[in-house]
Amino acid sequence: QVQIEESGGGLVQPGGSLRLSCVASGFIFSNYPMSWYRQAPGKEREFVARISNIDGSTIYVDSVKGRFTISRDNAKNTVYLQMNSLKPEDTAVYCCKVFYRGRGYWGQGTQVTVSS
Repeated sequence: QVQIEESGGGLVQPGGSLRLSCVASGFIFSNYPMSWYRQAPGKEREFVARISNIDGSTIYVDSVKGRFTISRDNAKNTVYLQMNSLKPEDTAVYCCKVFYRGRGYWGQGTQVTVSS
């Protein structure tokens, strides 16, 4: 079965950096695009970034462009989210998603808190 596990969250000061990791199993990782989403307290889940399985092309929500970088290592079944110049409004639970066989699969998420 599909399993997804995120890690790397934590407490960081504004302007700081974190790298999130998402390890997936239960499907051929290299065959599927992977995405990161986030959900802040009291808000709906928001798309953050996506990376293609074909050419590695990426898409970002406007609010993180130039600050976040999504990447993948197919040999490790892992997708990363490098987050730089973090802002308090980036505080959220960050989740990884794959759309596989007609449905979306999510991990439990990892908490990112940006605060001084």
